[in-house]
Amino acid sequence: MDIDSLRSFIAFVDTGSFTRAAKQTFRSQSAISMQMKKLESDTGKILFAKKGRNLALTTDGRVLVSYARRILALHDQALSNFADTKNNRPVIIGCPEDYLTSALDPLLALIKEKNPQQQFRVHCENTVLLRHMLDKGEVDLAILTRSPESEEGYLLKHDQAVWFDNGHYYHKHLSPIAVVTFEEDCKIHAATIDGLEKTEHGYLLAGVSPSAFAIKLMVKQGLGIGTMPASALEKTFRIINDVALPQLPAIDIVLAVTPIPHPIFSAKVVATLSKKFMQLTANQDIQNQQMNNL
Repeated sequence: MDIDSLRSFIAFVDTGSFTRAAKQTFRSQSAISMQMKKLESDTGKILFAKKGRNLALTTDGRVLVSYARRILALHDQALSNFADTKNNRPVIIGCPEDYLTSALDPLLALIKEKNPQQQFRVHCENTVLLRHMLDKGEVDLAILTRSPESEEGYLLKHDQAVWFDNGHYYHKHLSPIAVVTFEEDCKIHAATIDGLEKTEHGYLLAGVSPSAFAIKLMVKQGLGIGTMPASALEKTFRIINDVALPQLPAIDIVLAVTPIPHPIFSAKVVATLSKKFMQLTANQDIQNQQMNNL
């Protein structure tokens, strides 16, 4: 089994799409298809099966995932061992604006702790655009909201989308409810609007933006109530707990890496970063809870 075929295989597993796997590995879909047939030939197993209109992994395909990740991690770790860190290029990180404080800040601290001289470039875009940038190799790492049907990225934290206001705006008897949320390509927008349309509440879409800062500004100015991940809110805002409002989705925030990684950010390094991040933020949550109880 060759490294390139395994890399394409894992790109499919992580994205759930041969189209995106082809983009990420800079190959045509026909080339990806040939690589997958070669893997089936090498293993002597059927790795894919039809599931509706799509392809899914068979049991043997699932077994190969574990081996492929370990083989690629060892391969990339060996290469990173010989990388010249003194002349290393900046690592390019993509991050939605609403995760800058809760996710990017501790992530940068962990990277700098291990590589004090590492340089960075940060792109602030929404998850949809960051996925396109990953596919084109324009970012090395991206902090994303994971799609529920994919195995994309390495988990950083579980979060929850919530309703919030500026501390005094919301009243349950308001009708229509003025709402401020993200743009249409965001899952929080879809959950917000779909949920309201299924309730008896009338609503007015008072403001939309791809920017978390802009959404919070509009809510602060009393344009309406907002929807956003809970971790992106400062204490000046009030989370609205009202069973009359539609339930918003739980969110997995992950760190995704390109199939062809930055010289010193192999899959193994990113997996380690993910574990350290969860330990760090868990300790911070405990400390914050203790402070709140004083």
